[in-house]
Amino acid sequence: MENYEDFQIAKIDTKAPSFEMPYYNPESDDEGTLHLDDMKGKWIVLFYYPADFTFVCPTELKDMAEAKPQFDKMSVEVLAVSTDTIFSHRAWVKSEMLMKDFPYKMLADHNLMTADAYNILDEKTGIAGRGTFIIDPEGIIRTIEVASGPLGRNSEELLRKIEALQFMSSNPGVACPARWKAGAKTLTPSIKIAGQVGEELEK
Repeated sequence: MENYEDFQIAKIDTKAPSFEMPYYNPESDDEGTLHLDDMKGKWIVLFYYPADFTFVCPTELKDMAEAKPQFDKMSVEVLAVSTDTIFSHRAWVKSEMLMKDFPYKMLADHNLMTADAYNILDEKTGIAGRGTFIIDPEGIIRTIEVASGPLGRNSEELLRKIEALQFMSSNPGVACPARWKAGAKTLTPSIKIAGQVGEELEK
């Protein structure tokens, strides 16, 4: 594990801060340790939620679990993370109906170092914010989203963003406009279309 002093604050389009955390794997009912370097070459969603045994969080994680076939199809690794321990993760999975058959590793940021590095730590409570980070295969953060505590997220929008990011990765120089989905019109930024984007999209 790197020292805290070596951590950089997470910023868009920069290298994701390194981390090493213990995890609970609900599928195998076992534990392990995961380092970000273990995930090189993969698209990653680092999905922080405030805490186990809370209210909005199990609805979000159920939503993410139901979207696993789509994440798998896009070769995306989802990592659920909170500042709870792996023992709390296991107890929650065993007791909360919405967590039944949860398929993702649940990382335990119990020393708060990673939440701090990703700039979502509430230092007064020791709880991380509701943060979503998409990290590309090169280890670069491509999206950062932090929602207010009571506001649940939507896996469909997350999948849309990943689909667009993967498309742009395979098609350098192309931009995806608002609400873009596969097969929709894209843009090639140029001074020649400045002020005429509407016309460009209608071609």
